[in-house]
Amino acid sequence: MQLDFWEQQLPFEYPFTISNGRTKTHQSSLMIRLSLGNWVGYGEAPAIVYYQVTVAGMMEQLEKQRKLIEKFALIDPERFWHFLHHLFPNDPFLVCALDMAGWDLFGQMKKQPLHEMWNTTWNQNTATPICDYTLGIDTIEKMLEKMKAHPWPIYKVKLGTDYDIEMITALRKHTDKPLRVDANAGWTTEEALLKIPVLASLGVELVEQPLAKDNWEGMEQLKTQSALPLFADESCVFEKDVATCAKYFNGINIKLTKCSGLTPALRMIKEAKALGMKVMMGSMNESVIGSAAIAQFLPQLDYVDMDGPLLMTELNGIGLNYSFEQINGKVAPLTIPGLGVQYRLPFKK
Repeated sequence: MQLDFWEQQLPFEYPFTISNGRTKTHQSSLMIRLSLGNWVGYGEAPAIVYYQVTVAGMMEQLEKQRKLIEKFALIDPERFWHFLHHLFPNDPFLVCALDMAGWDLFGQMKKQPLHEMWNTTWNQNTATPICDYTLGIDTIEKMLEKMKAHPWPIYKVKLGTDYDIEMITALRKHTDKPLRVDANAGWTTEEALLKIPVLASLGVELVEQPLAKDNWEGMEQLKTQSALPLFADESCVFEKDVATCAKYFNGINIKLTKCSGLTPALRMIKEAKALGMKVMMGSMNESVIGSAAIAQFLPQLDYVDMDGPLLMTELNGIGLNYSFEQINGKVAPLTIPGLGVQYRLPFKK
């Protein structure tokens, strides 16, 4: 195989803010290309400051191990993931990007989209979850402006402010669409116990990561009293976390970059469902490439948050349609082998 990689910077339409005041105007990502003859596979790993993940750091590690990666014989993506997992034991984001590119390449070699390789059915009659549209933290006026500018069937609202209830109350006055909220571990147990019943009365559908990732005592109390389903995000990163989270949450949000790729995500979905949990797959503001990887899991998911390309003003691929059958957020079946999209240099939407 031939390995190529580079940094990508894509701008957001609006500055993107989550709890604790973390704001960004662009998403920086590592892009990977694996080539074998006429076949080419792409992968992506976004740089995330609060996980201390930088593109420069990932590129440095790639250069060190370039020869070993290029010598690998890609006959099984799962075997490739195990090789990468041992090669980069402390860098799940980098492993994910390579694992994604490996699956894309292998799917093209086998002339199948990934969802077919995973023995799932996805056609125009398949019931797949609708992708939400995320409203990052802002002033209430600005959040209303964003919502009005982007009519959507489902909104995901970032919370973790001292005006959370006022925010949802104001949004609810202007839409009857389902609202999901994500506190990004921004609440105390006491805050969550007070806010969740009010949010339920305002028609909120679910709550993602209400408490700090290791506040198990608080989550135990919250799960027994919550009027809304609770989904783990920061508390559920790797495969080993699924069983633990089953005791404290109603569902999990799997992030491909955090769990180290498509290969472990397949196992996490299977385990979560066996434990009676709902499964969401979430975004870390991936571009078209990373979002297409998420889309391949749609037939297996209960909820999906893959709106990175919707939040950006530039795209880096074609083939990912978010408005199938004239329904915003309903992703059209991907039929091209591999990830199902074609890479393009970033271009204006």
